[in-house]
This record gives sequence, structure tokens and C-alpha cells, in this order.
Amino acid sequence: MYIWIPHLLTDWLEVRKPELRGRPVIIRCRQHGRVIISAANTAAKKQGIFCGMTEADAKAIVPGLQAFDEIPGKEAQLLNAIGEWCIRFTPTVAVDMPDGLILDMSGCAHLWGGEEAYLKDLHTRLHNRGYDTCIAIADTIGVAWAMARFGGNGSIIAPQQHTAALLQLPPQALRLEEAVLERLRKVGFRRIAQFAGIKRAALRRRFGDILLQRMDEATGVILETINPLQPIAAYEERLACLEPIRTATGISIAIQKLLYQLCTRLHNEGKGLRYAVLRCYRVDHQIISTEIGTHRSSVNTDHLFKLFELKIPLLAPGLGIELFILEATIVEDMPPAQEALWRITTGNMESAEVAELIDRITGKISGAGISRYLPQEHYWPERAIKATRSLQEKPGTEWRCDRPRPTQLLANPEPIQVTVPVPDYPPMLFIYKSQLHNIKKADGPERIEREWWLEDGELRDYYTVEDEHGQRYWLFRSGAYSGNRTSEWFIHGFFA
Repeated sequence: MYIWIPHLLTDWLEVRKPELRGRPVIIRCRQHGRVIISAANTAAKKQGIFCGMTEADAKAIVPGLQAFDEIPGKEAQLLNAIGEWCIRFTPTVAVDMPDGLILDMSGCAHLWGGEEAYLKDLHTRLHNRGYDTCIAIADTIGVAWAMARFGGNGSIIAPQQHTAALLQLPPQALRLEEAVLERLRKVGFRRIAQFAGIKRAALRRRFGDILLQRMDEATGVILETINPLQPIAAYEERLACLEPIRTATGISIAIQKLLYQLCTRLHNEGKGLRYAVLRCYRVDHQIISTEIGTHRSSVNTDHLFKLFELKIPLLAPGLGIELFILEATIVEDMPPAQEALWRITTGNMESAEVAELIDRITGKISGAGISRYLPQEHYWPERAIKATRSLQEKPGTEWRCDRPRPTQLLANPEPIQVTVPVPDYPPMLFIYKSQLHNIKKADGPERIEREWWLEDGELRDYYTVEDEHGQRYWLFRSGAYSGNRTSEWFIHGFFA
């Protein structure tokens, strides 16, 4: 597959500045003391602007022309970024300067339901991102390149039909230099089919070896190779074993070596580990794995090994493990720690000792055993808090302390039965899970309106109540009191 992006730089400008869409835009550069147009968008070309024209002549034709300076190396930067994004469609993507991408899609199209759906999905995604593309699929790179530029957008050449498709195209489709194309025009060749049958020796004498080379590459006689993009390597370390490992001691030594290599790399890049997966490949072709997580980024190999050490008894080596792979699936920037003149134990969330203690406890009782919550700017109680696993995340607002709030808040309010002396009064008693609670003290109501900009619904009137055993609860009536309907009551939380 070949992806041609004819207006790469101007499309990028329009993505950054949407107000430019539909207006004539050019990119200029200096050549030999003159300001030359190096790129123009579709709106500018429709009004007679073309690459190579001087800026003065272009502005004389289009007075409102928007001009921007060329950024050296921007085409390569953009194509690399788009190419890395295209790796989701195929692992082999190459950049073809100055405005194209080559995709080896062998064995990938069936995942999208065929070549047509594959091409359509890729074209739609790039179009939605703001890039105008012409895409073609063929057996060879040369024919895919030619069809993208001269055969119409969305061309799909059937297998073994690439030569026939190439013959109907102009000589420019062979990626020839302008000097060779000028000699072909002088002879009167307007299509490749007109000279494809001429003897090779005659073509070589008149037009040089480059014409034959390009024809051979396009028809598949010469295999054309590409230099694929190499995505950023994952944070992964591998350890192959000369002999299969079957003991806990051997597994421990392997994990320690992998952690040392991985943490050294992370430390050098200023990053820390948050989540890691260990995969063990056994000689019977089975894969066993385990994972660890931390509440703050860490490169402390001793601490990380203690977390893995809790998992070793769960790893069944079977006949032996021949390959260990340790991958840090989640990493975070790790700011350098400042050394203190004297040691002060604060015991707060900034303390590495506290974070490591929480990691060890979490590893023993599972991740659901420890939770951390931060306040959010919402009136509705269910949205006023959010869960987080990071100890370094800072709250965006302060905890609300002017009103009583329960220590344990139910994720979803649960219905209760109540007896109320007067409709707007607190309840005298309520039944929750078949248990009767006589209310001795009550405080309220606190009215909380529903956040209308998020959803519609009833308001709530909250009461803090205490039963005969001294236990305190957070109850509310849904909706304002109305004489023509029965109010619904719910329990929403428990105080300490």
C-alpha cells in the first residue's frame, strides 16, 4: 500500500489553525535570493498558484494569500509521526520522502475484512485527522506509488495485474528524473505502453539505465526493499537460560538480574516503574506470568524484588523455564530526589518508605485491599471523590469540611422503609436489610440539587441520624415533598 499526502505541510497547518481551512495557503522558502513557493494547498492551486512560483507573483494573483515560512525537516518529522501511527495497521511502515508512506500489508487486510475495508478505514482515519490522502494497493511498490498519483484514489490492483495497470499510465508514473521525462516527451511517448515493448538495448542507449531499472522495479523483476520505521523500544528485558530453570532459587536469580537491567535503564532515562509483567516460557511451550504494581514510580530493585518474591510460589516451572521476559508496561517520569542534610521521618505520602510499605501490603492482600481517594469539584456525593492508585497525584481541590460526610459512602444508595411524623421532618425509624433502627437524634435537612448540566433528576434532602445503639447513618429523601405522591427514602453512608 502506498499513501500519498499531496498537501502534507499545508494540511498540518490547517490542523493547527482551523481558521485557514478553505482559504488559499502557501509555504515559502528562499532560493538564490528569491522567495519561492515550496508548498500550496488545494484552494491556492485552484486559483493558479503552483510550487516554484515566486511569492510576489502569487500574491499578485491572490491578494489575500496566507503565507508561512518553511520549517526545515518538517516533512520528515510529520511523515515519521504519521508512519508510527500507521503501525497499528501493519508492523512494516516506511517513509518515502517528501510526501509518502509505504506499507507492507501482507497478511493484515483480512483483519479488516478485506483490502477494500482496510484501505477505507485507513483513509477515513487520516481524513478525520485533517490529512488529504491518495491511497493505492498493488503487488509492487512502484505500481502502488504510480496508482496513488496517477490511477485515482482508492485503486486496488488485483494480484498479477500490476503490469497491465502500469502500461496505461504516463511515464511520470515510473519515478523518473525530469531530464529523462523531457526526452520521452520529445520522442512523443505519452504512455508507458508505447515504449514498454521496445528492445532494452535501444532504451538504454537513448534514456539510460534508470528507465530500465524503474520499469523492472515496478513490474517486480527487481525486488525493491524498504527501510521500515523502528518504533520506540518497549521497556523490556529478556534472559535466555542455557539449562531449563525449575527451582525457586533459579527463578529468584533470574528476576533479580532482569530487574537490575530494567531499573538501570529506567534510572538513566529519568523514569520509574509503576507496573511490570514477568512472562516465563516453559520448555513444554506453556507461558506462565505474574505482575506487580507500585503506588509511585520506583527503580529500587530490592523493593521490586520483594514484590515479585511474593509471587514466586505461584509460578509453576513444570519441566523447566527456558526464557524470562520482564516488561515495564507502565512507567512514569521520576523527578530526582533531593538529599537532605538530616533525616526527618514525615510519614506522609511523599515518603518512599510509606509507598513501599503500601506496595508490600497490597502484594499480600491483593490490589483491592488498599484504596486512596481524592476530592473532586462536584456537589453530587457519588462524584465528589475519585479513586487513584498513584501516591504522587495531587488533589485538584480541597476536601469539603463544612458539612458532615460519612466515613463509608455507598457506591449506590440503597432504598429503606421509614416512618415520618410530618412529611418534611426527619424519620422516626427506618428499616434497612430487615433490621429496625429507632432514631434518637437527627440533624438536617441538607438539600443537594442534582447537577443539571450533567443529568436530569430529583434533588435530595439529606439527614444525619443516630439510632438507639449510637450508630450514625446518612439518609436522604429523593425529591421535594409533594402531597400527591409518596417520597422515596435511601441510605447513602455510615459514620464512624
